[in-house]
Amino acid sequence: MIISDRLKNQSIILFLLSLLYLPFTVEAQTYAEKLGWKAGQKLLIMHVDDAGMSYDSNQGAIQAMEKGIANSVSIMMPCPWAASFINYVKDHPETDAGLHLTLTSEWKEYRWEPLSGIPAVPGLVDEEGALWHTVEQVVEHATADEVEQEIRQQVERALRMGYQPTHLDSHMGTLFATDAFLERYIKVGTEYDIPVMIPGGHNTLLKEGYREQAIRQLKEAGQYQVGMEVPLPEAVGKAEAVGATAWKAGLPVLDDLHTISGDWELPEGVERNEANIHELKVQKFKETFEQMQPGVTMIIVHCTDPTEVFAKISNSGLSRKGDLLAMMDPRLKQYLKDNDIQLTTWRELKKRRDRLKK
Repeated sequence: MIISDRLKNQSIILFLLSLLYLPFTVEAQTYAEKLGWKAGQKLLIMHVDDAGMSYDSNQGAIQAMEKGIANSVSIMMPCPWAASFINYVKDHPETDAGLHLTLTSEWKEYRWEPLSGIPAVPGLVDEEGALWHTVEQVVEHATADEVEQEIRQQVERALRMGYQPTHLDSHMGTLFATDAFLERYIKVGTEYDIPVMIPGGHNTLLKEGYREQAIRQLKEAGQYQVGMEVPLPEAVGKAEAVGATAWKAGLPVLDDLHTISGDWELPEGVERNEANIHELKVQKFKETFEQMQPGVTMIIVHCTDPTEVFAKISNSGLSRKGDLLAMMDPRLKQYLKDNDIQLTTWRELKKRRDRLKK
């Protein structure tokens, strides 16, 4: 049967139109799927930051993992209690323990210095000889070379102590503050063959977290109007491309990241005590789990079991104790089970990524 030229042209047009609309009907593959998990699976790394910062921080991290649902942690190598936590990890080699690469020393009276030494990285230190208080100060004063040297020293100290980090991440997000810092972060991870925390997927929770922070700041300034458009940081728009770069370098990549549990505050008029912060955190984490989309999500918590000394360091002790109590609450463990949210680790992500490279 001979098909007319007109019918051929119609068929070609229909085919091209189908290709045009294809991206809108097919969901992008998650990094979890690329790593071998089934489509639609929700994977979770429940991650404790700031181990090594203080004795109280170490105790909180240990309890959150041994008695709760937390299953990953990272250590601040320049801090006074880092060696103690590494000894714990060496006694518990199954621990998913990475490095919380540290370029700031944010507290007023409790400070730490760069491992590289002040003469080697003068742009990283303030007038007290400690790392800068804020990310903005690091960006203003430090070079990418100094940043790379210091994070290398932090990796080297861990290796010298007989500890192989499972991953690298960034204290206060400093390594995400400029393209040059981010490039060195990925470079160091690639050269040492250590996964780096990069949220390069759909970033549903990450985007919502930034929106919540922006709205809160606008409200505090009296500038927020219901329904107004809230812009996202430029770095969020670049996340997908950065994730692709890290993946091509042979590193695993996250689909999403949640960082704002420290911002959850008790409503006005509610007494600030452990029972109330415990309940608030449990409910907020459940809401976060409900919002999770398929893929590998990392949720960051700051678990501390504060003694009277911690109040001399920071006023965040109650919030951090709330994170700890929530991690140990059986309701969250049951929620994960009931909703088929599977815990995974950076160690598992690396194993799966390495298999793909063979």
